[in-house]
Amino acid sequence: MATTAKISVENNDILKTLQGFFESILRQEDISALLIPQKLPMKNVVMPTLVTDPENLADIDPIAPVFPMNAGRVAAKLTRKPIGGKIVVVMRPCEIRSFVELVKLKQANPDEIILVGIDCLGAYQNRDFFQLVGDDFGETTRTFYRNALSGKGTARGGIEISNACRACEYPIPQNADVLIGLLGVDIDNRLLVQAQTEKGDDLLNTLNLSGSDVPSRRKSSVERLIAERMAYRNAMFEKTRQHINSIEKLTTYFANCVNCYNCRVACPVCYCKECVFCTDVFDHDPSQYLQWSKRKGIIKMPTDTLFFHLTRLAHMSTACVGCGQCSNACPNDIPVMEVFRTVSQKTQKAFNYEAGRDMDEKPPLSEFREDEFTDVVGL
Repeated sequence: MATTAKISVENNDILKTLQGFFESILRQEDISALLIPQKLPMKNVVMPTLVTDPENLADIDPIAPVFPMNAGRVAAKLTRKPIGGKIVVVMRPCEIRSFVELVKLKQANPDEIILVGIDCLGAYQNRDFFQLVGDDFGETTRTFYRNALSGKGTARGGIEISNACRACEYPIPQNADVLIGLLGVDIDNRLLVQAQTEKGDDLLNTLNLSGSDVPSRRKSSVERLIAERMAYRNAMFEKTRQHINSIEKLTTYFANCVNCYNCRVACPVCYCKECVFCTDVFDHDPSQYLQWSKRKGIIKMPTDTLFFHLTRLAHMSTACVGCGQCSNACPNDIPVMEVFRTVSQKTQKAFNYEAGRDMDEKPPLSEFREDEFTDVVGL
């Protein structure tokens, strides 16, 4: 039977408690390393860090309300070949879901890692977080979670968490070996810990944690948050559709795109080693631009911006996990995420597929399904 246990919270300090919990994990003899977000000593930001020495865990912050990159790609990079040791990987639900997609795309291997997921209440856009964070980074995290879990909301200083997080209907980690629960839990006294796989069970059994029941209000707390997020998501979809329901509107939407390709680089599941937009196919001769301009009298520079986004949508809409890093990385604040989520929701629904839902579920178009789209093919 899967283990359900608790971590006792001391001095009402959730962050310190998590730091101690992960230190106890790293001290286990068969654990080689821990991949976990940590505040960098040189700047007020957290980034994924690979830690092998338990003494170097003092600044870890796995629940900081910011994540400058989706660590699913980092986990994939660490596992594409044999590691030579067991690594515990701590990620947000959307990061785990992106890792699951990368496993299915043969870009990662889960065999030598143990996935730990924590209930996610969202994160701010990078630039917004830098405005909010004070000298005490940890206190920013503590205040965020106290407010969010007590019903005070996630807004701070008039700034809300990112639209991607407000529209995310997956605050609970799916496919994690170990889940750390915060929603519906009295976090002043304890955190909920559940093993969801045999690997997770084996890990928790080595930590000698006290057994626990799932709090009675956890289910309703989770359902309430998901309902709020789905309502926001549906309103976002409708608003976005109104902005992109013609080629003219879509062109306007992406008008200030500069072809930096940051959205492609930041996307955790955009995995091609060489993008067609970085090849000779789009390295046009100078005379070509003049011919295009003469034909129409005027052309926008740089060219191919809309074509780039449409191509990415065609490639990635079935694999989009809605993490929002595309928008986070855009230098011109184009709401890229809103378009990708709006389109991918419809695409994934058509294929009865949810990105990151199941490690064994084949991605759309990767296998022939005889009973698929019979209304289209006339069978």
